[in-house]
Amino acid sequence: MPTQEVIERVHPAIIQIATQSGTGTGFYLREYDLIVTNDHVVQDTQEVTIAGKTFEKALSRVWYTDRKHDLAFLQPPAGIELPVLPLGHYETLKDGDEVIAIGHPFGLNYTATQGVISKVDRIREGLKFIQIDAAINPGNSGGPLVNEKGEVIGVNSFIIRGGDNLGFALPVYYLQTALQLYAPHKGTPSTRCPSCDTLVLPDTIDSAKYCPACGTEVKLPELPEKEIEPVGVAKTIENILRELGKDVKLARSGANRWEVKEGSARIKISYNPENYFIAGDAYLCQLPPDGTKIKPLYQFLLQENYRVNGLVLSCASQNIILSCIIYDLDISKELGAGMFNTLFKNADHYDDLLKTEYGCVDRLEEV
Repeated sequence: MPTQEVIERVHPAIIQIATQSGTGTGFYLREYDLIVTNDHVVQDTQEVTIAGKTFEKALSRVWYTDRKHDLAFLQPPAGIELPVLPLGHYETLKDGDEVIAIGHPFGLNYTATQGVISKVDRIREGLKFIQIDAAINPGNSGGPLVNEKGEVIGVNSFIIRGGDNLGFALPVYYLQTALQLYAPHKGTPSTRCPSCDTLVLPDTIDSAKYCPACGTEVKLPELPEKEIEPVGVAKTIENILRELGKDVKLARSGANRWEVKEGSARIKISYNPENYFIAGDAYLCQLPPDGTKIKPLYQFLLQENYRVNGLVLSCASQNIILSCIIYDLDISKELGAGMFNTLFKNADHYDDLLKTEYGCVDRLEEV
């Protein structure tokens, strides 16, 4: 099958995953009606946000974790038709076979990289891994490694930092074993003991924290009675978003990053502890294709920057962005709510106005 056709078939089954601490990739398996990803992507989180080409961002329950094999299974969105992604056969793989890795490295959505299998059975920490030269990076974790037929032959798991395209994927037969082990208990939070491989369930766990077979301490992915909230500036930001009626769980898009929509505008909020600033950037529309309208547009943007206190209109490449910045020591719930509320309301207003009055066009969005 041509590479382009493989990528087109696989893309709709690829899932974006975000937690409070980071982002990663997953993929949907219709046969089991589960989303597969790495355990280190969910990182002891019982609920994550997911998004795909055919559905908007949603919350997803973590049902199964497996620290030893670095696997996790998540609840797929309801009422969404996702394509079949078949599983391949590890025993047929050979060194030199062509492979494709698909994921979201560094937030670059749906990136596909092509390469070959450098070694089918590289042993690391007692497990076999498929060593590949296809470039994978942070954010690729949990995505599928597929062959030239579009079959999943592995789960992209880790790289060797400083190496030149030294990537490793967990072979599909480990995934199949885990799926078959969990299938009879679908819908029940469970974890696989890293010492003896026993599947631990709520009704078998010993003293609420130990494997019943070998006594190793384990942790089930059960939802806590009270949600664990962030601390410090991140907590203040989330309290502000709640005050403004936003769903904080759905807004989370990684460590110290949030994203919300206000009308037709998309607003990204980020906090960088190293430079002490909280930034709110509302991505509006793009510059008009009619060059005669650009000069009056620039004049309008400059005039508005003098008029609107605390907000800045700017251009980055073709994009028009409305921004505000707050020093972290100055942030409070009241001040932040006022500034973000002003940003949200003006973002939708300016987005509509710039399209109507200056011929600006909708911003290209990655889907």
